[in-house]
Amino acid sequence: MAKAPTVYDVAADAGVSIATVSRVLRRPADVRESTRERVMASVRDLGYVPSGSARGLAARRTGALGLYFPGFDAMDDLGELSEISADELPGYSIVDDVGGSPESHQFNLYFDEVLRGAELEAWRRGFALTVAVGRGGLAADAVRDMAGRVDGLLVLAQSVPDAALEQLARRIPIVVLASKAHDGPFDNVTVSNNEGMHALAAHVIAGLDIGEIAYVAGPLDSPDDIDRWAGFESALRERALDPNDARVIRGEFTRASGRRAGVDLLNSGTVPKAVICANDQMGLGVLDALTGAGLRIPGDVVVTGFDGIEAANLSSPRLTTVHQPMELVGRAAIQLMQRRLDDPEAEPMSIRLPVRVLLRESSERS
Repeated sequence: MAKAPTVYDVAADAGVSIATVSRVLRRPADVRESTRERVMASVRDLGYVPSGSARGLAARRTGALGLYFPGFDAMDDLGELSEISADELPGYSIVDDVGGSPESHQFNLYFDEVLRGAELEAWRRGFALTVAVGRGGLAADAVRDMAGRVDGLLVLAQSVPDAALEQLARRIPIVVLASKAHDGPFDNVTVSNNEGMHALAAHVIAGLDIGEIAYVAGPLDSPDDIDRWAGFESALRERALDPNDARVIRGEFTRASGRRAGVDLLNSGTVPKAVICANDQMGLGVLDALTGAGLRIPGDVVVTGFDGIEAANLSSPRLTTVHQPMELVGRAAIQLMQRRLDDPEAEPMSIRLPVRVLLRESSERS
C-alpha cells in the first residue's frame, strides 16, 4: 500500500503554505477562488484525506458523539455464534414461513427509530455517531470506555447507574433520553407518557364497557413505565375503578416477556377483557400468546401497546397503540447536545414531545 499523502504534499503540489491548505479545507469562503481551485485539484490528484484525529487534537474535539442503549430485544435474540468457515456455508436454505411467525417481526423497534433520528441529526450537524449496545453490570464500564472517545454522550435513562453518569458528567456533556425532568446535571428528552396512556386507557374503559383489566408493566426502574402506569391508574380512578383490582404482570419491554405475560394470563383460568401493555413489544408478545391459544382479538380480548413501532402496524390484528415520535426523540437529543457543547454553562434543559393515540383493530370491536 502506498504511503498516504500528507497536508505537506498537498501544499507542495499546489505551491501554497500548509496554512492555506488548512483554510481551504476548513473555511473555503476565506480563500480566493483561484487558490481554492488549485488546492482542491491537488487534493483530488493526490487522493489526500484530512486526518480526523489530527483535527480533533487541534480543536480538542473528536467530532463524534456517543449513543448508549441497553438493547433489550437485541440481547434477547443474540444466540451463540460458532466459528464460521467459508467452506461450510450453504448456498441457500428453505424455510416454511406460511402465515409468518413472531420472530419475523423483529425490526423497526423503539431503539431503531431513535437511532435513525440521532444519526440523521448528527450527520446534519457534522458529527459522527458512535453506538454501543450493552446490558447488565457491564453498562457503566462500556459507557466509561465510550466517554474517552467522544465529545458527548446520549444515554437511555436507567441503563447506566446514576452515580456513573454523574461522575462522567464532570468530563463530558450527557443527554438522557426517556427521563423525567429534574434538577440534575443532565439535559433530557422525554414524551408525554402519562397523558398518552391516560387517553388510551380511558378510551378502552369507556368505549368498550369492559370488566377486568390486566396491565403488563415494564421494568420497575423505568421512568417511562412509571409515567405510563400513572396515566393508566388515573384513567381507572376517573371511572371509579380501583387500580388495585387490575391484574398487573411485570415484563421487561421485550416481546418475549409479553409472550410470557400472555401465557400467565391463559394459565390463570380467567382471561381479562382487556390487556393494556406498557410498550408495543410486550403488546405483540401478548398477541402471540393469546391468538396462538385461539382467542379472538378484539372479540374475546382487547390488546393495546405503546410506542408506535412499525411491527405494531403490521401485526394481525394491527395493534392499538400510543405513537411517540421516536425519530424526533433522537434528533432532539442531538440538538440538546449541540447546545450543551456550544454553551457548557447553560442551565439543563428538558424537552417533552407530544404523542398520538392510534386506534386500530386490536381494540375496535365492530
